[in-house]
Amino acid sequence: MIPDSLKESLSAFEVADAMTNGIRKVLSDAEIISCPLADGGEGTVEALVHATGGYKVEVPVHDPLMRSIKASYGILGDHRTAVIETAAASGLALLNNQERNPMITTSFGTGELIADALNKGIRKFIIGLGGSAINDGGAGMAQALGVALLDEKGKDLPKGGEALVNLAEINLTGIHDALKSAEFTIASDVTNPLTGANGASRVFGPQKGATEEMAAFLDKCLSHYASVIKEQMGKEIDTIAGAGAAGGLGAGILAFCGGVIKSGFPLIAELAKVDEKLENADIIFTAEGRSDLQTLSGKLPLGVGKIGQNYRIPVFLITGYAASGAEELLKHGVTCIMPFQNGPMTLKESVNDAYNLIGQTTANALRIFLAGRKRINLP
Repeated sequence: MIPDSLKESLSAFEVADAMTNGIRKVLSDAEIISCPLADGGEGTVEALVHATGGYKVEVPVHDPLMRSIKASYGILGDHRTAVIETAAASGLALLNNQERNPMITTSFGTGELIADALNKGIRKFIIGLGGSAINDGGAGMAQALGVALLDEKGKDLPKGGEALVNLAEINLTGIHDALKSAEFTIASDVTNPLTGANGASRVFGPQKGATEEMAAFLDKCLSHYASVIKEQMGKEIDTIAGAGAAGGLGAGILAFCGGVIKSGFPLIAELAKVDEKLENADIIFTAEGRSDLQTLSGKLPLGVGKIGQNYRIPVFLITGYAASGAEELLKHGVTCIMPFQNGPMTLKESVNDAYNLIGQTTANALRIFLAGRKRINLP
């Protein structure tokens, strides 16, 4: 079982537990290998900590509006690698609808998580970029790591994306010394550049509270930010695919931490050693909340389908809703897509009863598999 979480409903671990219950109803003696994962977004820390035998660290940080909160990151089982979700300290879920304003939200808290890990001797980082509330190009993160972003009068810029229009100087004198020997990998399947029609502000700004006018202004701010970085640091971040992820935090990590961007699920599957777990598998179950064309953009079920295809193992996708485009997954290793809604119901009803519905649907999927196996006399 390699399920993802269901946003605002069940964690990947709860989904796996529901699937286990469904399987036991059909095959009480089945050998079940549970490997709840993520694709770089929500649940990445929990999944990798569990898969590698690591642990979580909770520290005081600041949220996107610079309020004091506590947030966690993970240390993997090698005790040398930290995994950090942007959403932990800089996430949209930390704000109510009235507080969402990407002009002033900051990635400072994410920088504080990185700094804490650096102070503990960690030098390898995996950063998941999903679910952010920010549009500051990683400027706040840089400030938390000791970078001084100054206006033309030599004063520190305020936090938030709108302040970047006044950036005149980047002073690296106080940058965290340990960054020199640190390695950063960005786990993301977003391919948007930092600016332009497909950039961070215009594409993702509206879901973070930006009006059309705000998005246009923020795009101008990030463009200026990128030009100063290029002029003073010699780094081109504006047009790199993926730089626009998490409100441009991808660009900030590339500029100040020397990071590289890798597709989320393959990276996480490798760290979790998924291949080793599939050696004697007969069937793979995966799950997500909604399956559509976005699933084809590097989401977890796509990655699981490809793994199943490589190992010639059937993959059953249990999903809350199969929208138009989901059928394209059948071309990429997914054997069958099974929505778990068992009749007319509201979204709220589906969310509230997801655990039971997933168990029932998994049981039905297994019955279908076993019936087909018996019919063609497979052992």
